[in-house]
Amino acid sequence: MNKPVDLSHLAARAEEDSNTSDNPHFATVLDARLSRRGLLRGSVGTAATALFGSVALAGCGGGDDDTPAPATPDAGALSKLGFTAVPKSLEDKVTLAAGYTATVVYALGDPLTATTAAYKNDGTDTDYGNRAGDHHDGMEWFSLGSDGSASTTASDRGLLAINHEATTDETRSSFFLHADGGTATLPRPATEVDKETAIHGVSVVEMKKTGSTWAYVQNSAFNRRVTALTEVDISGPAKGHALLKTKYSIDGTRTRGTLNNCGTGKTPWGSFLTGEENWFGYFTRPAGDDLARGNDKSVVALKRYGRAEGAASRHGWESAGTADIYARWINAKTGTSTDGTDDYRNEMNGMGYIVEMDPYKPTSRMVKRTGLGRFAHESAAFSLPKAGEKLAVYMGDDARNEYIYKFVSDTAWSAADANPSDRLATGAKYLDSGKLYVAKFAADGTGQWIELNKAAIPSTYTAYAFADEADIRVNCRLAADAVGATKMDRPEWCATHPTSGEIYFTLTNNSNRRVAPTTGSATQLQPDSANPRAYTDMKGTTAQQGNPNGHILRVKEAAGSAAATTFTWDIYLFGAQADADTGLVNLSSLTADQDFSSPDGLVFSKATGICWIQTDDGAYTDVTNCMMLAGIPGTVGDGAKKTLPHSTALSVDTFIGKAPTADTLKRFLVGPKDCEITGLAETPDGKTMFINIQHPGENTKMADVADPTKYTSQWPSNAGYGAGKRPRSATIVITKNDGGRIGS
Repeated sequence: MNKPVDLSHLAARAEEDSNTSDNPHFATVLDARLSRRGLLRGSVGTAATALFGSVALAGCGGGDDDTPAPATPDAGALSKLGFTAVPKSLEDKVTLAAGYTATVVYALGDPLTATTAAYKNDGTDTDYGNRAGDHHDGMEWFSLGSDGSASTTASDRGLLAINHEATTDETRSSFFLHADGGTATLPRPATEVDKETAIHGVSVVEMKKTGSTWAYVQNSAFNRRVTALTEVDISGPAKGHALLKTKYSIDGTRTRGTLNNCGTGKTPWGSFLTGEENWFGYFTRPAGDDLARGNDKSVVALKRYGRAEGAASRHGWESAGTADIYARWINAKTGTSTDGTDDYRNEMNGMGYIVEMDPYKPTSRMVKRTGLGRFAHESAAFSLPKAGEKLAVYMGDDARNEYIYKFVSDTAWSAADANPSDRLATGAKYLDSGKLYVAKFAADGTGQWIELNKAAIPSTYTAYAFADEADIRVNCRLAADAVGATKMDRPEWCATHPTSGEIYFTLTNNSNRRVAPTTGSATQLQPDSANPRAYTDMKGTTAQQGNPNGHILRVKEAAGSAAATTFTWDIYLFGAQADADTGLVNLSSLTADQDFSSPDGLVFSKATGICWIQTDDGAYTDVTNCMMLAGIPGTVGDGAKKTLPHSTALSVDTFIGKAPTADTLKRFLVGPKDCEITGLAETPDGKTMFINIQHPGENTKMADVADPTKYTSQWPSNAGYGAGKRPRSATIVITKNDGGRIGS
């Protein structure tokens, strides 16, 4: 996610209220209970503060879905965290656990070719197609041997694939990119729009360690940028479908770009997956388009995916001229054809997928895997690969009241595919054909995966008529509505435990949970067992309603089978302030060394088994900047059922995991001002970690772009990295001073 929760001025968050389906819930109206926030004060622990001054670049380790790395001499899952907790912080720097060193290594604008000029960071830079993009997000590490070939064990050289999700804006303009802050009114100049489209997408960059120092190889032949305009292939059930036909691709087999890339995944065959999240907000849909379309079923689908007619675009890219690269952002019927091949009425149907890339082959094209469904994708987590058994891919739809999904391959896993010569062909083998399911959670701690196919759509569902199975994959939100899936509190990242195979989902927050929904509201929900909290939380003098702090849910498949259609579940952790009511809010009994809000990024270390939890918080930022915690979780069912006494008339039962201890959950890092902590990867030996600091200083006013003293953050320049004082998203590298594994 690229913004704090519920900033009303952002068009890009509008689809969070697009689910108006009447799916069943577990609870009726409850009485509200107020939990007032008191500022946390007092002494802090013995954590160290790390200020970053080096200009080296770092490499990353496998993400939450890699195949397990080979054992190293000191390998083994940890039973106890070996560092002192970091206190909460509001300072404009990165605070890191004592005994660790962190260095800024790769920031917005850094050049990726030998001939690209150094980044001036004053708004005059160009050539963004050959520079690091903006808003670094999810990332994965791909080892390189000394000869430059793919490796599974190398920990001193590799490729880092990084999502560039979005850009910092207040009103349309990505103002830190432009010398004078850019143009906030329409039309937008083409020179500004061209910069902004180029800083979206993905980077692949070679990393190399020399001695104890990491640096990126600026002239590496592996370095690559994919932007919002790069040609991408379409594969899977929707390839060539009528819903994908546009003026650019009259046969519906390709599109341009990948957009608003958030979470990632690493396949068991060694390719990179990236999820397209809040892509809909980049398109405009003019008033009158409903009538132009004849009020056909495409209007229903567009509204369900956040584009009612009259919707303005986030950046106004469509206004930069009449050229095709700008016209594509007008998602409307402007032509006369019956199939959409003379306009871009179907253009938005080409966004919202899991996209696969072979990072080792810079000339290969990315592929959109439509079999995995179309929605606001976060990360993609694989089941543990087992020879002869089918693979599952778990995914969340990051919007209020949306769903959790899984895809199960038709083909059983073969160990021979772990190191294929053609990774994208292997991806087609496992990701283009399979079953797509959506989750329904029951109040007794069980649940079921409901397959999304035409046979499952009830005859009583009349909101949308699905033409075929491809239509269901393109419009799977509507199919999930039809089968009564459980509306969740904004599913963000997911991760698979490296030994148990249980799947963890961050549910970051939901301002639409209410114990007493407003009469007539189609989007406010009562709490249910899997989303059991609805309370008022105070941020200073501002009351925040719903589930402001979020929680982490986990699922155990029946018989440990990725293809199972039933599961059990509980809630690993509830985000909360330490001094909040333990009966209704702080259900995990978090202490001041453990409390957090809005869990987002979620990655398991293959080397240590640590569950790394990252926050993108707007609810607790009066007390602390966003952070990263380390946890050593148990298993589903290791806690107990708890009844939440919301009122004398009604209670909600939920299932809570075993309470963490000081040894099994603690804060590891706190970021600079106005940032999100996101993206985490490790080298196979677990001794080097890379994370991303996204959008520091994002609450700076566009009008203040010329006055650095008014920036809410000057990181990383205040840590000695790079030119200029404009804040920049960046990757940092973390190592332990004694050379051990991170977290040990």
